[in-house]
Amino acid sequence: MKAQLPNPEHYSYRLHRKQRTTQIILPVVLSAVVFLGITILVCVAAVNSTGDIARWAEVSTIWITLPMIITGAIVLAILVGLIYLMVQALTNLPYYTSLAQDYIYLARSYIIRGADMAAKPVIDLEGFIEKIKAFLERITNL
Repeated sequence: MKAQLPNPEHYSYRLHRKQRTTQIILPVVLSAVVFLGITILVCVAAVNSTGDIARWAEVSTIWITLPMIITGAIVLAILVGLIYLMVQALTNLPYYTSLAQDYIYLARSYIIRGADMAAKPVIDLEGFIEKIKAFLERITNL
């Protein structure tokens, strides 16, 4: 007995197969055909005695370096943007961080005062109980 794998034929699977064909396979095949055509054109121009090989070499050099130039320009733009943001952050942050620090210190003082107010009755009660214990110990030791 051979196990049969399920064959999904629902809408999303059919849409996925269609998208795979149009968005993955078709662009790869077309770009391969274009590059193959350019390669054949360069070879024909190089073999032909009237072809200008130097011009084709320059065109090839442009096509080779163009992706690196575009990538470098994108990286440069990102770097310039990050430098600009860093300058803006360094000029504005000291004011806002000192302001935030002032509010934190203010909140700290309120928190400490509130904690002391919450603990004061317990501490006073324990102190009162200890005073009573000490008084009773003095009375019993007499």
